[in-house]
Amino acid sequence: MGWQRDLYEGLRPLLFAADSEWIHGAAVTALRKAAEGSYGRDLLSHLASDGPAGSWAASRPVEHMGLRFRNPVGLAAGMDKNGEAVVGWGALGFGFAEVGSVTPQAQAGNPRPRLWRLPDDEALVNRMGFNNHGAAAMVERLTRARPWLPPDFVVGVSVGRGRATPDGVAEQDYLAALRTVAPVADYLAVNVSSPNTEGLAELEEPGRLAALVRSLSEVEPRRPLVVKLSADLAEDRLTAVADALSDSPAAGLVLSNTSRGRAGLRGPLPPGAEQGGLSGRPLLEGMLTAIGTVRSRTKDRFTLMASGGIFSGADAQRALGAGADLVQLWTGLVYAGPGLIGEVVEAVTSASI
Repeated sequence: MGWQRDLYEGLRPLLFAADSEWIHGAAVTALRKAAEGSYGRDLLSHLASDGPAGSWAASRPVEHMGLRFRNPVGLAAGMDKNGEAVVGWGALGFGFAEVGSVTPQAQAGNPRPRLWRLPDDEALVNRMGFNNHGAAAMVERLTRARPWLPPDFVVGVSVGRGRATPDGVAEQDYLAALRTVAPVADYLAVNVSSPNTEGLAELEEPGRLAALVRSLSEVEPRRPLVVKLSADLAEDRLTAVADALSDSPAAGLVLSNTSRGRAGLRGPLPPGAEQGGLSGRPLLEGMLTAIGTVRSRTKDRFTLMASGGIFSGADAQRALGAGADLVQLWTGLVYAGPGLIGEVVEAVTSASI
Protein backbone atom coordinates (compact mmCIF):
# COMPACT_ATOMS: atom_id res chain seq x y z
CA MET A 1 0.00 0.00 0.00
CA GLY A 2 3.10 2.25 0.00
CA TRP A 3 2.66 5.82 1.16
CA GLN A 4 -1.06 5.30 1.71
CA ARG A 5 -0.29 2.81 4.51
CA ASP A 6 2.30 5.14 6.07
CA LEU A 7 -0.12 8.07 5.97
CA TYR A 8 -2.93 6.09 7.57
CA GLU A 9 -0.70 4.53 10.21
CA GLY A 10 0.33 8.05 11.19
CA LEU A 11 -3.31 9.15 11.47
CA ARG A 12 -4.66 6.03 13.15
CA PRO A 13 -3.71 6.89 16.76
CA LEU A 14 -5.59 10.16 16.42
CA LEU A 15 -8.60 8.42 14.88
CA PHE A 16 -8.58 5.70 17.54
CA ALA A 17 -8.48 8.31 20.30
CA ALA A 18 -12.02 9.34 19.32
CA ASP A 19 -15.21 7.46 20.14
CA SER A 20 -15.49 4.60 17.64
CA GLU A 21 -19.06 5.25 16.51
CA TRP A 22 -18.52 9.01 16.27
CA ILE A 23 -15.42 8.66 14.10
CA HIS A 24 -17.19 6.10 11.93
CA GLY A 25 -20.00 8.54 11.24
CA ALA A 26 -17.55 11.39 10.67
CA ALA A 27 -15.57 9.30 8.18
CA VAL A 28 -18.68 8.43 6.16
CA THR A 29 -19.73 12.09 6.13
CA ALA A 30 -16.26 13.23 5.06
CA LEU A 31 -16.22 10.65 2.26
CA ARG A 32 -19.62 11.83 1.05
CA LYS A 33 -18.53 15.45 0.98
CA ALA A 34 -15.18 14.70 -0.66
CA ALA A 35 -16.93 12.90 -3.51
CA GLU A 36 -19.21 15.81 -4.37
CA GLY A 37 -16.73 17.27 -6.88
CA SER A 38 -14.50 15.78 -9.56
CA TYR A 39 -11.33 17.01 -7.84
CA GLY A 40 -12.36 15.28 -4.63
CA ARG A 41 -13.12 12.03 -6.44
CA ASP A 42 -9.69 12.08 -8.09
CA LEU A 43 -8.06 12.66 -4.71
CA LEU A 44 -9.95 9.75 -3.20
CA SER A 45 -8.72 7.47 -5.96
CA HIS A 46 -5.10 8.34 -5.14
CA LEU A 47 -5.71 7.63 -1.45
CA ALA A 48 -6.52 4.04 -2.37
CA SER A 49 -3.84 3.33 -4.98
CA ASP A 50 -1.07 4.84 -7.08
CA GLY A 51 -1.48 5.46 -10.80
CA PRO A 52 -3.92 7.46 -12.93
CA ALA A 53 -7.04 8.24 -10.97
CA GLY A 54 -9.56 5.45 -11.25
CA SER A 55 -7.81 3.49 -14.01
CA TRP A 56 -6.61 0.69 -11.74
CA ALA A 57 -10.07 0.08 -10.30
CA ALA A 58 -11.45 -1.35 -13.55
CA SER A 59 -8.52 -3.68 -14.15
CA ARG A 60 -10.43 -6.93 -13.85
CA PRO A 61 -14.11 -6.77 -14.81
CA VAL A 62 -16.03 -9.91 -13.82
CA GLU A 63 -19.57 -11.10 -14.41
CA HIS A 64 -21.66 -12.79 -11.74
CA MET A 65 -25.40 -13.13 -11.18
CA GLY A 66 -26.00 -11.49 -14.55
CA LEU A 67 -24.17 -8.34 -13.39
CA ARG A 68 -20.89 -6.87 -14.59
CA PHE A 69 -18.58 -5.75 -11.74
CA ARG A 70 -15.66 -3.51 -12.67
CA ASN A 71 -13.56 -5.52 -10.19
CA PRO A 72 -14.27 -8.25 -7.63
CA VAL A 73 -13.64 -6.15 -4.50
CA GLY A 74 -16.57 -4.64 -2.63
CA LEU A 75 -17.61 -2.87 0.53
CA ALA A 76 -19.47 -5.06 3.02
CA ALA A 77 -22.84 -4.06 4.43
CA GLY A 78 -22.81 -2.20 7.73
CA MET A 79 -20.12 0.35 6.91
CA ASP A 80 -22.56 2.64 5.08
CA LYS A 81 -25.93 1.77 6.55
CA ASN A 82 -27.79 4.59 4.82
CA GLY A 83 -26.12 4.73 1.42
CA GLU A 84 -24.71 8.16 2.19
CA ALA A 85 -21.29 7.81 0.55
CA VAL A 86 -21.82 5.49 -2.40
CA VAL A 87 -20.15 7.89 -4.84
CA GLY A 88 -17.15 8.03 -2.51
CA TRP A 89 -16.84 4.25 -2.34
CA GLY A 90 -16.80 4.18 -6.12
CA ALA A 91 -14.12 6.88 -6.22
CA LEU A 92 -11.97 4.87 -3.80
CA GLY A 93 -11.91 2.07 -6.35
CA PHE A 94 -14.34 -0.55 -5.13
CA GLY A 95 -16.04 -2.67 -7.76
CA PHE A 96 -19.25 -2.74 -5.76
CA ALA A 97 -20.75 -1.59 -2.48
CA GLU A 98 -23.36 -3.31 -0.36
CA VAL A 99 -25.21 -0.70 1.69
CA GLY A 100 -27.60 -1.15 4.61
CA SER A 101 -28.95 -3.14 6.29
CA VAL A 102 -32.11 -1.12 5.89
CA THR A 103 -35.51 -1.74 7.47
CA PRO A 104 -38.93 -0.61 6.22
CA GLN A 105 -39.04 2.26 8.71
CA ALA A 106 -36.27 4.28 10.33
CA GLN A 107 -35.08 2.98 13.69
CA ALA A 108 -32.52 4.09 16.25
CA GLY A 109 -30.99 0.70 16.97
CA ASN A 110 -29.56 -0.36 20.32
CA PRO A 111 -28.48 2.10 23.04
CA ARG A 112 -24.93 3.44 22.96
CA PRO A 113 -22.14 2.54 23.42
CA ARG A 114 -22.51 -0.14 20.75
CA LEU A 115 -19.24 -0.20 18.81
CA TRP A 116 -15.86 -1.14 20.28
CA ARG A 117 -12.35 -1.57 18.92
CA LEU A 118 -10.18 -4.53 19.93
CA PRO A 119 -6.75 -3.31 18.74
CA ASP A 120 -4.78 -6.29 20.06
CA ASP A 121 -6.86 -8.52 17.78
CA GLU A 122 -7.46 -6.07 14.93
CA ALA A 123 -11.15 -6.58 15.46
CA LEU A 124 -14.37 -4.77 16.23
CA VAL A 125 -17.45 -5.68 18.25
CA ASN A 126 -20.74 -4.06 17.33
CA ARG A 127 -24.27 -4.35 18.61
CA MET A 128 -25.71 -1.58 16.48
CA GLY A 129 -29.14 -3.19 16.06
CA PHE A 130 -29.95 -2.18 12.46
CA ASN A 131 -29.86 1.56 13.12
CA ASN A 132 -30.83 3.21 9.83
CA HIS A 133 -32.90 5.99 8.27
CA GLY A 134 -35.38 3.64 6.60
CA ALA A 135 -35.94 2.24 3.13
CA ALA A 136 -37.42 5.40 1.61
CA ALA A 137 -34.37 7.47 2.60
CA MET A 138 -32.12 4.86 1.00
CA VAL A 139 -34.03 5.17 -2.27
CA GLU A 140 -33.62 8.94 -2.31
CA ARG A 141 -29.86 8.76 -1.72
CA LEU A 142 -29.16 6.06 -4.28
CA THR A 143 -31.29 7.84 -6.87
CA ARG A 144 -29.17 10.97 -6.43
CA ALA A 145 -25.92 8.99 -6.52
CA ARG A 146 -26.53 6.93 -9.65
CA PRO A 147 -25.47 9.52 -12.26
CA TRP A 148 -22.09 9.94 -10.53
CA LEU A 149 -21.11 6.28 -10.17
CA PRO A 150 -18.34 4.77 -12.33
CA PRO A 151 -19.32 2.42 -15.18
CA ASP A 152 -19.93 -1.15 -14.01
CA PHE A 153 -20.03 -0.13 -10.34
CA VAL A 154 -22.60 -2.42 -8.71
CA VAL A 155 -24.79 -1.41 -5.77
CA GLY A 156 -26.29 -4.03 -3.49
CA VAL A 157 -28.84 -3.14 -0.82
CA SER A 158 -29.10 -5.28 2.30
CA VAL A 159 -32.55 -5.57 3.88
CA GLY A 160 -33.37 -6.51 7.45
CA ARG A 161 -36.11 -6.83 9.99
CA GLY A 162 -37.24 -4.12 12.39
CA ARG A 163 -36.27 -4.77 16.00
CA ALA A 164 -39.86 -4.33 17.24
CA THR A 165 -41.36 -6.65 14.62
CA PRO A 166 -42.76 -9.88 16.13
CA ASP A 167 -41.05 -13.07 15.00
CA GLY A 168 -44.20 -14.46 13.46
CA VAL A 169 -44.43 -11.66 10.91
CA ALA A 170 -40.71 -11.01 10.40
CA GLU A 171 -40.96 -11.97 6.74
CA GLN A 172 -43.29 -9.04 6.14
CA ASP A 173 -40.51 -6.58 7.03
CA TYR A 174 -38.19 -8.12 4.44
CA LEU A 175 -40.92 -7.97 1.82
CA ALA A 176 -41.74 -4.34 2.62
CA ALA A 177 -38.12 -3.18 2.60
CA LEU A 178 -37.36 -5.08 -0.59
CA ARG A 179 -40.36 -3.64 -2.45
CA THR A 180 -39.17 -0.14 -1.59
CA VAL A 181 -35.46 -0.41 -2.44
CA ALA A 182 -35.53 -2.87 -5.36
CA PRO A 183 -35.82 -0.17 -8.07
CA VAL A 184 -32.49 1.41 -7.02
CA ALA A 185 -30.52 -1.80 -6.31
CA ASP A 186 -28.49 -3.96 -8.67
CA TYR A 187 -28.78 -6.88 -6.25
CA LEU A 188 -30.57 -7.40 -2.96
CA ALA A 189 -29.01 -8.97 0.13
CA VAL A 190 -31.12 -10.69 2.77
CA ASN A 191 -29.61 -10.27 6.24
CA VAL A 192 -30.96 -13.03 8.48
CA SER A 193 -27.77 -13.44 10.51
CA SER A 194 -27.02 -10.28 12.51
CA PRO A 195 -26.43 -11.17 16.18
CA ASN A 196 -27.95 -7.86 17.26
CA THR A 197 -31.66 -8.26 16.51
CA GLU A 198 -33.50 -10.56 18.89
CA GLY A 199 -34.89 -13.68 17.21
CA LEU A 200 -33.32 -12.99 13.83
CA ALA A 201 -31.35 -16.24 13.83
CA GLU A 202 -34.63 -18.18 13.77
CA LEU A 203 -34.94 -17.15 10.12
CA GLU A 204 -31.83 -19.23 9.32
CA GLU A 205 -33.82 -22.42 9.79
CA PRO A 206 -33.26 -23.99 6.33
CA GLY A 207 -36.86 -24.48 5.26
CA ARG A 208 -38.04 -21.11 6.55
CA LEU A 209 -35.13 -19.31 4.91
CA ALA A 210 -35.72 -20.96 1.54
CA ALA A 211 -39.40 -20.02 1.74
CA LEU A 212 -38.49 -16.42 2.53
CA VAL A 213 -36.19 -16.24 -0.49
CA ARG A 214 -38.94 -17.62 -2.73
CA SER A 215 -41.37 -14.97 -1.46
CA LEU A 216 -38.86 -12.19 -2.01
CA SER A 217 -38.07 -13.41 -5.51
CA GLU A 218 -41.75 -13.31 -6.42
CA VAL A 219 -41.86 -9.65 -5.39
CA GLU A 220 -38.79 -8.71 -7.44
CA PRO A 221 -37.73 -11.45 -9.87
CA ARG A 222 -35.47 -9.12 -11.90
CA ARG A 223 -32.94 -8.50 -9.11
CA PRO A 224 -30.49 -11.19 -7.95
CA LEU A 225 -30.99 -12.20 -4.32
CA VAL A 226 -28.01 -12.82 -2.04
CA VAL A 227 -28.31 -14.32 1.45
CA LYS A 228 -25.90 -13.34 4.23
CA LEU A 229 -25.27 -16.23 6.64
CA SER A 230 -23.93 -16.36 10.17
CA ALA A 231 -20.28 -16.98 10.96
CA ASP A 232 -21.40 -19.27 13.80
CA LEU A 233 -23.14 -22.00 11.79
CA ALA A 234 -21.70 -25.45 12.47
CA GLU A 235 -20.67 -27.32 9.33
CA ASP A 236 -23.74 -29.58 9.30
CA ARG A 237 -26.07 -26.59 9.71
CA LEU A 238 -24.20 -24.61 7.05
CA THR A 239 -24.51 -27.43 4.53
CA ALA A 240 -28.20 -27.89 5.40
CA VAL A 241 -28.84 -24.19 4.74
CA ALA A 242 -26.83 -24.31 1.51
CA ASP A 243 -28.78 -27.36 0.35
CA ALA A 244 -32.12 -25.68 1.08
CA LEU A 245 -31.10 -22.51 -0.70
CA SER A 246 -29.88 -24.51 -3.70
CA ASP A 247 -33.54 -25.25 -4.40
CA SER A 248 -34.53 -21.59 -4.03
CA PRO A 249 -34.05 -18.58 -6.35
CA ALA A 250 -31.04 -17.34 -4.32
CA ALA A 251 -28.22 -16.31 -6.65
CA GLY A 252 -25.46 -15.84 -4.10
CA LEU A 253 -24.30 -16.19 -0.51
CA VAL A 254 -22.27 -13.85 1.68
CA LEU A 255 -19.99 -15.81 4.01
CA SER A 256 -20.15 -14.59 6.61
CA ASN A 257 -21.70 -12.12 9.03
CA THR A 258 -20.19 -11.20 12.40
CA SER A 259 -19.70 -13.77 15.16
CA ARG A 260 -21.00 -14.14 18.70
CA GLY A 261 -17.85 -16.07 19.57
CA ARG A 262 -15.00 -14.63 21.63
CA ALA A 263 -12.69 -17.64 21.89
CA GLY A 264 -9.00 -17.10 21.16
CA LEU A 265 -8.92 -13.32 21.50
CA ARG A 266 -5.55 -12.04 22.70
CA GLY A 267 -6.60 -8.72 24.17
CA PRO A 268 -9.15 -7.81 26.84
CA LEU A 269 -12.76 -7.13 25.97
CA PRO A 270 -13.89 -3.56 26.63
CA PRO A 271 -16.80 -3.30 29.08
CA GLY A 272 -20.03 -3.97 27.18
CA ALA A 273 -18.39 -5.85 24.31
CA GLU A 274 -19.30 -9.27 25.69
CA GLN A 275 -22.46 -9.12 23.57
CA GLY A 276 -22.70 -8.32 19.87
CA GLY A 277 -20.99 -9.30 16.65
CA LEU A 278 -17.23 -9.74 16.38
CA SER A 279 -15.61 -8.81 13.06
CA GLY A 280 -12.06 -8.49 11.80
CA ARG A 281 -8.93 -10.60 11.61
CA PRO A 282 -10.10 -13.38 13.99
CA LEU A 283 -12.82 -14.35 11.47
CA LEU A 284 -10.51 -15.02 8.51
CA GLU A 285 -9.86 -18.73 8.98
CA GLY A 286 -13.48 -19.55 9.72
CA MET A 287 -14.60 -17.58 6.67
CA LEU A 288 -12.16 -19.47 4.44
CA THR A 289 -13.41 -22.79 5.81
CA ALA A 290 -17.04 -21.79 5.20
CA ILE A 291 -16.28 -20.71 1.62
CA GLY A 292 -14.53 -24.00 0.93
CA THR A 293 -17.33 -26.06 2.48
CA VAL A 294 -20.09 -24.37 0.51
CA ARG A 295 -18.14 -24.35 -2.76
CA SER A 296 -17.41 -28.06 -2.44
CA ARG A 297 -21.02 -28.79 -1.54
CA THR A 298 -22.79 -26.65 -4.14
CA LYS A 299 -20.20 -26.48 -6.95
CA ASP A 300 -21.08 -23.51 -9.18
CA ARG A 301 -24.62 -23.07 -7.92
CA PHE A 302 -23.94 -19.77 -6.10
CA THR A 303 -21.87 -16.65 -6.44
CA LEU A 304 -19.91 -16.64 -3.18
CA MET A 305 -18.87 -13.38 -1.51
CA ALA A 306 -16.06 -13.70 1.03
CA SER A 307 -16.60 -11.36 3.98
CA GLY A 308 -14.61 -11.55 7.18
CA GLY A 309 -11.02 -10.86 8.17
CA ILE A 310 -9.58 -9.73 4.83
CA PHE A 311 -6.70 -7.42 5.77
CA SER A 312 -4.35 -7.81 2.80
CA GLY A 313 -4.07 -8.78 -0.84
CA ALA A 314 -2.78 -12.17 0.29
CA ASP A 315 -5.94 -12.72 2.38
CA ALA A 316 -8.09 -11.92 -0.66
CA GLN A 317 -6.10 -14.36 -2.82
CA ARG A 318 -6.68 -17.06 -0.21
CA ALA A 319 -10.42 -16.35 -0.33
CA LEU A 320 -10.47 -16.72 -4.11
CA GLY A 321 -8.43 -19.90 -3.80
CA ALA A 322 -10.97 -21.29 -1.33
CA GLY A 323 -13.74 -20.76 -3.86
CA ALA A 324 -14.95 -17.18 -3.49
CA ASP A 325 -15.98 -15.18 -6.54
CA LEU A 326 -16.03 -11.75 -4.88
CA VAL A 327 -14.51 -10.33 -1.70
CA GLN A 328 -15.80 -7.70 0.70
CA LEU A 329 -13.94 -5.36 3.06
CA TRP A 330 -15.06 -3.66 6.25
CA THR A 331 -13.03 -3.97 9.45
CA GLY A 332 -9.78 -4.17 7.49
CA LEU A 333 -10.41 -0.60 6.33
CA VAL A 334 -10.57 0.56 9.94
CA TYR A 335 -7.14 -0.90 10.72
CA ALA A 336 -5.33 -0.59 7.36
CA GLY A 337 -7.00 2.44 5.78
CA PRO A 338 -8.18 3.06 2.21
CA GLY A 339 -4.91 1.86 0.68
CA LEU A 340 -6.15 -1.65 1.43
CA ILE A 341 -8.62 -1.29 -1.45
CA GLY A 342 -5.91 -0.79 -4.06
CA GLU A 343 -3.79 -3.57 -2.59
CA VAL A 344 -6.65 -6.06 -2.74
CA VAL A 345 -7.77 -5.04 -6.22
CA GLU A 346 -4.21 -5.46 -7.51
CA ALA A 347 -3.84 -8.81 -5.74
CA VAL A 348 -7.00 -10.33 -7.17
CA THR A 349 -6.09 -9.00 -10.58
CA SER A 350 -2.69 -10.69 -10.50
CA ALA A 351 -4.33 -13.88 -9.22
CA SER A 352 -6.37 -14.07 -12.41
CA ILE A 353 -3.42 -13.84 -14.79
